[in-house]
Amino acid sequence: MNPLRRYEKIMEYLLTHKEVTVADLSQQLQVTGKTIREDLTKLEEQGLIVRVHGGAVLAHSDQFGILPSKEPLAKHPTEKTEIALKALKHINTDDIIALDGGSTTLEIARRLEDVPLTVITNDVYIISELATKNHIRLVVPGGYRVRNMLAGPEGVSYVSQLNIQKAFISATGVHLDHGLSIYTGDLIPFKRALIETSLEVYAVVDHHKFGQTALRTFSSLQEISGIITDAGLSSETITQYEGAGVTLL
Repeated sequence: MNPLRRYEKIMEYLLTHKEVTVADLSQQLQVTGKTIREDLTKLEEQGLIVRVHGGAVLAHSDQFGILPSKEPLAKHPTEKTEIALKALKHINTDDIIALDGGSTTLEIARRLEDVPLTVITNDVYIISELATKNHIRLVVPGGYRVRNMLAGPEGVSYVSQLNIQKAFISATGVHLDHGLSIYTGDLIPFKRALIETSLEVYAVVDHHKFGQTALRTFSSLQEISGIITDAGLSSETITQYEGAGVTLL
């Protein structure tokens, strides 16, 4: 397993368990304790983790690129609601849309009216939310489960053949230089398929994520139609991003 893949696995484990030990990681990844300690040092240098005796913890408690397996996160609920309501203004009856996995896109799903609409998603929470709305045509690409997401080449291949009008994409970090980023590479091919297939692509992220960078970049800011965010974004940040040609909604 190459180092980058190990970093991803370590971050995935931390996102679920909040704390890891060198011994646990060594056993799970089938590498020596020395290798794990070197990996943890690299991740600490990037500001992603903090070393503790015998292991590591997340550097920031809100570093969640994807949701844990038991229930969606409830961080920044006011901002997520605001973003969801703004996103709904871009969705019309009979549209074909895609909702990428994430807590903000889940909030969009919760607020969708039960009207004729086609929704493509790989998020099991969103699937559960929309399954009871009989007028919404729910399309679920295949794949294997990565916590609350479905990933894999089958889903990517299927999505690449669809005519999606609007995609709403989640991200952990939004950065002028590093674009949109997340912590695990497993979900990047699906996100790329949505971006490359959809006529319009909107990143839905709260203002706390601006200026942040996660482990893996999956899109430049120039590839998307716009960023839907909340009113908490500072005027200075707005000026920086709009000056770089980024559309902020």
